[in-house]
This record gives sequence, structure tokens and C-alpha cells, in this order.
Amino acid sequence: MKLETRNSKLPCRPRKLTEALKPASLGYRMPAEWEPHAATWIAWPHNTDDWPGRFEPVPWVYGEIVRHLARVEPVHIIVNSVQLEADARKILASVGVDLTQISFHRWSTDRVWTRDSGPIFIRRDDHSSGKRLGRPAKRSEFGDLSCPLALTHWHFNAWAKYSNWQKDARLPTHIAGLLQLPTWQPIAVVKGEQYRIVLEGGSIDVNGHGTMLTTEECLLSAVQARNPGLDRRCMEGVFADYLGVRKVIWLNNGIAGDDTHGHIDDIARFVGPSTVLAAVEKDPHDVNFAPLAENLARLHASTDQDGRPLRVVELPMPEPIFYEGIRLPASYANFYIANGLVLVPVFNDANDRLALGIIASLLPQRKVVPIYCGDFIWGFGAIHCMTQQQPK
Repeated sequence: MKLETRNSKLPCRPRKLTEALKPASLGYRMPAEWEPHAATWIAWPHNTDDWPGRFEPVPWVYGEIVRHLARVEPVHIIVNSVQLEADARKILASVGVDLTQISFHRWSTDRVWTRDSGPIFIRRDDHSSGKRLGRPAKRSEFGDLSCPLALTHWHFNAWAKYSNWQKDARLPTHIAGLLQLPTWQPIAVVKGEQYRIVLEGGSIDVNGHGTMLTTEECLLSAVQARNPGLDRRCMEGVFADYLGVRKVIWLNNGIAGDDTHGHIDDIARFVGPSTVLAAVEKDPHDVNFAPLAENLARLHASTDQDGRPLRVVELPMPEPIFYEGIRLPASYANFYIANGLVLVPVFNDANDRLALGIIASLLPQRKVVPIYCGDFIWGFGAIHCMTQQQPK
């Protein structure tokens, strides 16, 4: 890739495909997280550099998360070695996990943040690609287009920050091969050259009906620039073609301590087709106060894909968490919605109870489960970051 040579003002266009072979034109869309899951994908922790000095409790946090997930859906766990699988099995058995719900896959990874390195699944609801194409569905360079489930394989470059990402970048290929799903690798053309587009799952959130949340800081900033040369208009076109997005709501900045530089899953999340939970900071002296207030104002001024105002519900932030002088990206917004439950990060903070109550009131059909993430957050990620849903 030659991304570093591109100027932010250069024109771009999505890869030239026939209209019939773009996922959205075939009826595929990115489902909302609360829609039914076939499974959850995670990768078992192994990189001690991600939690220097505090790695020991992390596998046990994973054990607690899997214990709850395995009660409501199958869990696919990626492990780097035979020994790591044995270690994981021991922990899971000790906390009472039903191992018949667990599948292990021995694929090497650099890190465990499958939300960002894994595929983004898309689904077609009417299962009629043949009808849409005007001829019987058949295999193409993208796979079997009669399949109602597919995946998008975006390029991953470790948030344009770290040099070790090559193993993580192969994860969607492994999963597509295992599941035998049609696959698209989104590509843009800049000044006549093709580039694979970088996108992390934690940088976007959708309502499943055509509206997406993301941030300018992550996708349009020159800092940790994922796709230099791809402007707002181009990115919106890519989202429309590959994820079925009709409306993009651009917030501004993420929270302090987020080394992804602005991921949406720490600041604003859809919990219904027109309802958004927005993180707010009440302390005017806190560094997060102004950016979160601006994001809140943008949400109040926004509409969904059909022009209807959003219902915006405020979600408090926990007290700032520091370790070795570093501000950590602790946020209740990094929850994960699974079949029948919501896993919510908590921090032994006075606002834990308030946040849990707000989330429970908006997702009343699901059990809300607090997961202590005081140690886990030292890895600069929490529950949403380490999970990736596979839709039914």
C-alpha cells in the first residue's frame, strides 16, 4: 500500500465494480448489534505487552465474559497455540463454562481486538440475490452470492500506529475460509491507483436501518490517518456500497486515553433504530467535558436515514482512571449486546450503578451484566473492543 504518499485533497472513487456486485445493490446491509447472533468471535489474550505489569488477571476477565456469552450463543475463540488453548480451557472449565458452546481456532494474531481486526459481517434479509441480479445466483469472484450472510474484509494496520499487524490482518481471511462466506475487500482508486480501505469495527456503529455513527477524528484526521486521500464524500460512498449505509452522522472527537484516536464505541452507541446513548462528562474541568458536549449537540441536531430526530440519552462517564500516569479510555459505552444480554464494563465507580440502570431501561428484554474492567482497561480496550458478532 502507498497510502503515505496521498494528499488529503486528492479526488477518489470506490473501486469500479458492476452495480450488481456491490453488496448493497444485492440487498446486503450491516445489521445492528442487537439483531440475532449466530455466534460471538473473540481472541484469547496472549500479548503481555498490551497489559504490561497487569496481564495476570486479564485471562480471568475473558473467562467471566465467555461464561455469560456461552449461555446465550456459541463462542468462537481464536488461540495462538496448543498451549494457549489448553490454558483457556482450564480457565473456562474452572469458572463453569459449557465447553460444548465453545469452538477453538488455532490462528496466530498480534493482539486480541477482534472488533477492529476481524471481519464486519453483512446480511441480506430476503435471500433473493438471483432475483436482484435478474438471473439465477451463482458463484463469483466474491463467493456464493446466494448466501444470505457475507463479510467485508477491510484492511487492518493497527490503527495506523503499531508496526505489528500482519497476523491480525489475515483474520478475516481465516474466518471467511472457515465459514465459506462471500467476501468483499473494499477498495478505492486515488489518482489511478487502487488502495484497500482501512476500517476498524470500533470506529463505526449502525442502527441496522441505514444510519451510521462515526467520528471525524478517527476517519478524517491527519493524525493516525487510516486512509489519507479519502475524504468525507468518498468514505460515505464506500459505506453506502459495502455496508448499506444511507446516512452518516459525523461526531467530532473521541475520549482522552483512546489510542485508536477517536473510536465511536467509547462515546456514542445505537441501542434502538432511533435511540442513541451518548457519553457525557459533567465535570467542566475534565478534558472530556468539551468534546463530549460537542458530540452531544451534534446528535441532538441529527436525524436518522428517514429524516426523523434521534432520541438521545445521556450516559455518564466514570471518574478518570490513571495508571503509571497515563489516562485510560474508561467508558460505559464500550458495552456489547449479545442474544438476551448486555455486557457492560464497570470500574468500581459511583457511576457504575447509574450507567447500568440507564442501559437496562433502554434494553429491557436483555439481562444487563456488569464486568469489572479496572485491570482490563490498561490494554486501552474493553468488552466491545474484544468481541465481534456473527449475525444469524
